[in-house]
Amino acid sequence: MSLGYAEKLSYKEDVGTVGMPEIFDPPHLLDRKIEELAHMILKSKHLVAFTGAGISTSSGIPDFRGPKGIWTLQKEGKKVPDASLPFDRATPSLTHMALVQLERIGLLKLIISQNVDSLHLRSGIPRDKLSELHGNSFRELCSSCGTEYVRDFEIETIGLKNTSRRCSDLKCSAKLKDTVLDWEDALPDKEMDLAQKQCSAADLVLCLGTSLQITPACNFPFRCLKKGGKVVIVNLQDTPKDKKASLVIHGLVDKVMESVMRIMNQRIPPFIRIDYVCISISHSTKKKANVKWILRVASIHGQKAPLPFLKSVEVSFPSRPELKPAILQKQPFCLKRETVQRRPFMIVLTLNFSDGCGCLSSQIEYPLNFQVKKESIFHDKNEVLRELKDLAENESCCGQEMILERNVEARSETSIYAIVTNIVRYNNSNNNSKLILNGENEIDPTNNRLSDNNAKV
Repeated sequence: MSLGYAEKLSYKEDVGTVGMPEIFDPPHLLDRKIEELAHMILKSKHLVAFTGAGISTSSGIPDFRGPKGIWTLQKEGKKVPDASLPFDRATPSLTHMALVQLERIGLLKLIISQNVDSLHLRSGIPRDKLSELHGNSFRELCSSCGTEYVRDFEIETIGLKNTSRRCSDLKCSAKLKDTVLDWEDALPDKEMDLAQKQCSAADLVLCLGTSLQITPACNFPFRCLKKGGKVVIVNLQDTPKDKKASLVIHGLVDKVMESVMRIMNQRIPPFIRIDYVCISISHSTKKKANVKWILRVASIHGQKAPLPFLKSVEVSFPSRPELKPAILQKQPFCLKRETVQRRPFMIVLTLNFSDGCGCLSSQIEYPLNFQVKKESIFHDKNEVLRELKDLAENESCCGQEMILERNVEARSETSIYAIVTNIVRYNNSNNNSKLILNGENEIDPTNNRLSDNNAKV
């Protein structure tokens, strides 16, 4: 996993308490606390989650202050373990996806995250339900017009510095900045205001996988106490805020959330990752009989942007055996050819995926006919993504692809494809019981939405 974020931070001698021992509640006590938490969540009318590095450790991203955390090992003079997977291929943990389900059924109003790994966005949490206090290693911001750009590659800088890209709005074209804070950077007003407002309105704030040491963020959850709200802390170490919490659970956050969701009879949805690729063909007639054309396979973020999920591209021509196939191994992927203009043919692109994807490759069939001009098409993105995810879940595999749009001009055409590159399932078997509280909320498994219930148990 990339440790670039920690390495890019300015030097700071005092990073707080590190290396604290992990604490595990005894099984009987843990079970009782988990059941209590499930009741508290179901009873809540305004639930807010406050997340830290501990919810991403099962995704392969090390925390900072745990026994094997980055700052703990650095303080002990030990080497930080090498990455086993690229940062951009990290998949959301069970906890991430449990929060997705709580948001979908209307219980969870906001996630406040101190993490910069983009896993909440990647999991499917809507942007307006997410406050990223410390930024996002995959998000750029136009400081002029405010447009956000979420990338599939890690931004090269931190500290709110200019990046190498500009705003794509032709009326703006201002330089973009990274969004990840360095030690001395102030919290962004927009994210901070939203977090404070939602914590003040919350009747329950669930703190997951955080040591609650970084100020001022660590104080936000406790704003709910002024109006009688409660705070629950789930963490493997003690925190400085434990005494203010109504419930403290010492256990693995994934295990806690899996059990909570099972008690609530809620299925944890699978994570289905969809990546995008831009395929373009440009051509010019060299003479009447032949046409000279260039095939490019590139990022939707621009020709110079990396395509981290692709290792290589194989190009073949099954209907034209006389045409020599090619293997493109260096980005930007580009192939130049000259063919007879009058003969249409099919290009088959085999996209070979990089490490961290759920399958080896996907194929796209791309017909070429230089004598017939194609029509531009623009599909509804949300509908395409919904259909792709349904296909992936039903088929229990990845590699499916669909075209999102095709823009045709005089001597070029550019198509954008969406491709399922990973699917991860999270096992939390339902016990077919329905948790109902006297005069409180009930989760209806038939429609997975929150309803009011006044019936007694």
